[in-house]
Parts: sequence; structure tokens; C-alpha cells
Amino acid sequence: MDRRKLLTAAGLGLGAAALAGCKEEAAPAAGAADQAPPVQRFRWKMVTSWPENFPGLGTTAQHFADTVARLSNGRLSIQVFAAGALVPALEVFDAVSSGTAEMGHSAAYYWKGKSATAPFFTAVPFGLNAQEMNAWLYEGGGLALWQKAYESLGVLPLPCGNTGVQMAGWFNKEINSLDDLQGLKIRMPGFGGEVLSRAGATTVNLPGSEIFTSLQTGVIDATDWVSPYNDLAFGLYQAAKYYYYPGWQEPCAVLELTINQQKLAELPADLQDIVKVAARATNQAMLDEYTKRNAEALDTLVNEHGVQLRRLPDAVLERLRDISLDVLEETAAANPLNREVWDSMQAFRGKVNAWHAISESAMYALRD
Repeated sequence: MDRRKLLTAAGLGLGAAALAGCKEEAAPAAGAADQAPPVQRFRWKMVTSWPENFPGLGTTAQHFADTVARLSNGRLSIQVFAAGALVPALEVFDAVSSGTAEMGHSAAYYWKGKSATAPFFTAVPFGLNAQEMNAWLYEGGGLALWQKAYESLGVLPLPCGNTGVQMAGWFNKEINSLDDLQGLKIRMPGFGGEVLSRAGATTVNLPGSEIFTSLQTGVIDATDWVSPYNDLAFGLYQAAKYYYYPGWQEPCAVLELTINQQKLAELPADLQDIVKVAARATNQAMLDEYTKRNAEALDTLVNEHGVQLRRLPDAVLERLRDISLDVLEETAAANPLNREVWDSMQAFRGKVNAWHAISESAMYALRD
């Protein structure tokens, strides 16, 4: 072989060897090391204080569960249990605290026996409305205080819905003076119930599922529930004649998502964030829904069912306001955390009042 042919052959051989080396280096190693790890999925239970599929309250719990499933791409799925399906309506907190369920959806004022501070985080008579309450919780330090109140109980609370201003309730007799409150048997939880008790009424705490029958059969003479949207769904206009406003006892009503702290800590960080984001989104979604549905339902109650709408007399409202301040101050004095919460809420309201006097309130007066 001449010299030129020898160099050509050598060059081809070196090139082939180089290509072979490149292929071997690029080839994946044997085994499954390059495969993606399996997706970790979580299945949680949520117990609620609401009847199954109940408009607004029950559907808000399901809205939250659906939002979490969607945002997590199915990695966290939450099965919602209506009141009584897994635990009774007023045992939601215990179920979450003990780990029977990972989550609960209810209202904080049901848990006064668990935490003396809890009722502050649903509604305060003559207190913050929904817009103000959300601002205090998220921007004014209220949420940190709420979580502090439950920390020793192994539960993390988050706002997860708001009804806005409620109604004063359904009554089987007219309220024309303070005398008409004497001996009145009324279902009303939270601070409002304590205020009415001091005004001479007899208050009871009933779950929603028992209200209609109790009112219809005379076990109670009156009841609050929520507002026109939910009251229409319950058919309360069939059990009582008079529908009173304003909802002095609940200028808003925060619905509460409770989460078992240990179970939450076991979730990956991104799923923990999804739970919190979904709760905040649901909180606003419910308020939006109630603003629309309450207006529609009130029209139906008055114009189709002949409900007699009544405003509580000024003298009654003034007396209830005075008693409310006494109740709230006494509650604040009971322990340092109560005092911290009430002082924080009052200070926030004082700042907001000055602004709302020339914004929200001024605009309402102009529109009307």
C-alpha cells in the first residue's frame, strides 16, 4: 500500500473510532436512574358544620376542596363530609384537633369552650364589616392572633368565607320595645347570644339542621341564621312571620378553615402554599357570591312570599350596643390574649373609621 492510501485508511479508522467513542459517551447508563420519581399524592378529609350541599356554606367548603385539587393537579384531594356524616356539626374542631379529620369548615364562635378568644374571629356585635375584617386579619395582625389562640390545640385557622352583614333574625312576634325581649327564646350563638341573654332573652345554641323544626314547633320563638340567601334556602319564612334587620350581632361572619398542624407540616411546601392560597381565594369568592345572592333572595322573600321586613327600634339597638360593649370589655379582661385581640381590633377600627367616613359611608349617602 502506498503512503497516500495508508494515511487515508488510518484517518478513516481514527474517525470511526472517534464516532464510536462519542456514541458510547452519549448513551444513557443502564437502569432506571433517569426516570422521574413517582408523584406523591395526599388524600384528606374535611368535616363541616353545614348540611350536605347547603347553598353558600356547604358549597363554599366544596369550592375550597375543588380549588385545591385543581391548583395541585390532583396531588392533594379533599373529601368533604357534611354535618353528621362523619362527626356532628358542633364537633368539627375536636375532630381536626385529634386528627380524625385533617380539616374542618365551620365558624369560630362555636368553640368558645375550647378557646375563650375564638368568638372574636367570627363576628363582633356592632364591629367590623367584611371588608374591614379581611383587612384586619390579613393586614392588621388579626390572623397571627387567631393562630396564636389555637396553637396549643394543634390547629391552624384560616379565613375561608364571609357572609357579609347578616340579618337580625326571624321572629314569631313583633319587637317594639325592650320589653318584647324579656323571656324570648332565641337561637343565637357567639357574643350576640350573650348580649341578648343579658337583655332578658333566653338563648340557645342549635346547629343549622335543627333551626326550622325548632322554630316551627315553638321550641324557640326566634332565630338568627345567616341572611336572605341561606334563610330562603332553609324556608324560614314558612316558620316565622317577621324578618328583622340590621344584623347588629354579626356585621360580618367569617367562616373558618381549621387544619391539623401536624398534617399540614407533613405536606410539601408547595402544597402548604396551595392550601393557604385556596383558602384566601375562597374567602373572597364567598363574599362575592353572597352580595349577589342576598339581593336576589331578599326580593323573593318580600315580593313572592310576603315576608314582613322590620327594622329593630332605635331604643332596642341602643341598649344592645351598650350591653355589647360591656360583654366585649369583660371578655377582654378575662385573659391577656383576649385583651390583645380586642385592643388590636378596636385600634384598627378607629383608624379605618376616619377613612370610611369620607369614602364608603359618604358614597353610600350620595348614592341613596
